[in-house]
Amino acid sequence: MTTYLLAGGGTAGHVNPLLAVADGLRERDPAAHVLVLGTREGLEARLVPERGYELLFVDKVPFPRRPNGDAVRFPGRFRRAIAQVRQHVRERGVDVVAGFGGYASAPAYVAARREKVPFVVHEANAKPGLANVLGARRAAAVGVAFEGTRLRGAEPVGMPLRREIVDLDRVGLRVQAAEFFGLDAGKPTLLVFGGSLGARRLNEAFAGSWQDVLDAGWQLIHVTGERSDLADPGVPGYAMRRYVDRMDLAFALADLIVSRSGAATVSEISALGIPAVYVPYPVGNGEQSLNAASAVRAGAARIIPDGAFTPEVVTSAIIGLLGDADGIDEMRQAAASVGTRAGTQNVIALIDRALADR
Repeated sequence: MTTYLLAGGGTAGHVNPLLAVADGLRERDPAAHVLVLGTREGLEARLVPERGYELLFVDKVPFPRRPNGDAVRFPGRFRRAIAQVRQHVRERGVDVVAGFGGYASAPAYVAARREKVPFVVHEANAKPGLANVLGARRAAAVGVAFEGTRLRGAEPVGMPLRREIVDLDRVGLRVQAAEFFGLDAGKPTLLVFGGSLGARRLNEAFAGSWQDVLDAGWQLIHVTGERSDLADPGVPGYAMRRYVDRMDLAFALADLIVSRSGAATVSEISALGIPAVYVPYPVGNGEQSLNAASAVRAGAARIIPDGAFTPEVVTSAIIGLLGDADGIDEMRQAAASVGTRAGTQNVIALIDRALADR
């Protein structure tokens, strides 16, 4: 029996692909022993046990960004974290480690190397995190979600995706999706969303331009986020929701999407072959713009900067696109060539290869 240790966490961007791979390993071989390494503070502390996997803990040790007390204490704290992982590896007889970034991954990579256990790195973002940059230098294999990600030895493998996206039959579910949102399955539909908390810029822009979408002959699904106080006009053809627990149905009905460009969002939209207009979140290191870059290069998507996304721009750029049937069809054809639904299997193949090359 093979024992796998999957390391990562902190945010959904690290936890969700990890869980997709865990599920893939368990589906392939129910006898496989799949363990997860994470911190007590990250999202994994809740999501991993809920999914039925054993979570092993390691101390959260952030890399210091400036010379201060944390920087002085970092070497000792990091050594303790490595020791914790080495103990897990020995006690559980771990055969291979796969890291997905986040605080748990860095000590896992070092511990695996010292215990002479092969490890694999998966990077979800086009701009890699520090843990994966360091881990890629000694990894048995490195998989990335996006073409052009700068990691040593990187192989484009796509994003491990949740099962409801991998198995989604958009054509077969279109009528059900239309009924779910109270819309017409025969009319083109624009989907706008900004994540579970919403995106203020997108909400404000469409609050002043939703009528233009309807006047263009399109329907609108607008997922505003749970914290939004945007008033629902309650008109036919405009389905406003604070939160949608069936995003698979939203994707099934969408003919064009306007959204942020987090790694998971771009990967899911690309895997489903849906044209998109991305409005990258402007905070951070510019990773959201980079995440969308390969889809834009392929002609499957367009980018509008957050600061420029106003009701006037929606009217000029988005509404203009809605009226360009040939342009959307070209984007749709390009989108079909960009993404992949095989990310989970591709990462598992890297893990298998690492085991075979031990």
